[in-house]
Amino acid sequence: MNVTETLSQGLKREFQVVLNAADLKSRLDDGLQGLQGKAKINGFRPGKVPVAHLRRLYGRSVMSDVLQNAVNEANQKIVTDNGLKLAFEPQIRFPENKDEIEAAMEAKGDLAFTVALEVLPKIELADLSDVSLTKPVAEVPDADVDAALERMAGQNRTYSNKGEKAKAASGDRLMISFVGTLEGKPFDGGTGEGIPLDLGAGQFIPGFEEQLEGAKAGETRTVKVTFPENYTAPHLAGKPAEFEVTVTEVQAPEAVKIDDELAKAFGMESLDALKTAIREQIGRDFGEQSRRKLKKSLLDALDAKYTFELPPTLVEQEFASVWSHVEVDMKEAKKSFEDEGTTEEAAKADYRKIAERRVRLGLVLAEIGEQAKVQISDDEVTKALVERARQFPGQEKQVWEFYQKNPQALAEIRAPIFEEKVVDHLLEQVKVADQSVTREALYADDEADETAEAKPKKAAKKAKKADAKGEDKAEDASA
Repeated sequence: MNVTETLSQGLKREFQVVLNAADLKSRLDDGLQGLQGKAKINGFRPGKVPVAHLRRLYGRSVMSDVLQNAVNEANQKIVTDNGLKLAFEPQIRFPENKDEIEAAMEAKGDLAFTVALEVLPKIELADLSDVSLTKPVAEVPDADVDAALERMAGQNRTYSNKGEKAKAASGDRLMISFVGTLEGKPFDGGTGEGIPLDLGAGQFIPGFEEQLEGAKAGETRTVKVTFPENYTAPHLAGKPAEFEVTVTEVQAPEAVKIDDELAKAFGMESLDALKTAIREQIGRDFGEQSRRKLKKSLLDALDAKYTFELPPTLVEQEFASVWSHVEVDMKEAKKSFEDEGTTEEAAKADYRKIAERRVRLGLVLAEIGEQAKVQISDDEVTKALVERARQFPGQEKQVWEFYQKNPQALAEIRAPIFEEKVVDHLLEQVKVADQSVTREALYADDEADETAEAKPKKAAKKAKKADAKGEDKAEDASA
């Protein structure tokens, strides 16, 4: 096997590999001899099938394996001899000349093929001793605890019959039965019996609840609505419908009581214990938000420290992922780029910068984690996998088996764990000062602080939040 580098341009490399006919024949003969002891062919005793006969029967199949093994061997040799870290699997280009391929398959001619690579850049780690970060910290306001108690009490609110002549008002609960029609014909899912409806809660199709205000028990009304364009049932989306709605009972909400009995309904011994639990939960939420903002500041600092060439294919893949979110959100919002004060070309340029930032930070975090020898234990992966499975009640076993059988999917579980460990490692190297802030400041829109500001903001909110939360590419790059 003869390997020659033919291109070294930026992060792109190409090598020509030549397998001469003698080498191919030797490999083919070895493969056939290995098959000789295993083949069971009528008319021959085990192990006594002539190699020439095996070659006629299985020569092309064995040669296919020979070529695949040769390609793998060449790839490994190129990576090892040149000390390369690959961004992607090597791309193999065989000759277009069919006669040349055919001669190689018969081990009667040399085979030359090209191995095209895209490598990861070499990253020199920056000194972070001059980095100073501020960690926003907020105390849990009593008002937040009280508001949570009000919501919980509302969930346990009881209702009582207002009477036959009472009119329904916002905040009341109606018991209704209905039959829906499209163009005068009933449709699947359009019928309901004994359904509770809380007026003003926005539980039903827009416009449905408002048309029942003032209704009395026993009254029937025709409610006309139009299903939203993004309705979950495609056959109903955007279509006008009519519902014959009968109100069977009008109920008024009773006064909410926030006391020990409410606490017991939620499994707590007393109201004080419930308040303590609520405060602790809000405190954990504040802590997670504080961590997110601190991490965002750290990523911004890292982004300012590093400039290097990025693997083009990695950037293209990341951009495609970001842009797909933009297109979906624009479609759901029924917005155009002109509506957002920009053009598609300008938006693409802005989001490409976000993709480049995410790839750059992912590579930096991977290099830092590798040099710091950051490890992820099996227990940590198992715990994360259990949490993921719990997100799909009733399907836990299927989810578990899916990840166990799909290494790439399991890598998506490992990547965030790896990234958070690298972030912890980095936070030990920089200066971090706590800063007391209000709840409002803690949860202020992160978009205002984006270093890679882009439009349309609303359309790509998901993409931007993903960027602010982290790159989640670190372990993939280090693999």
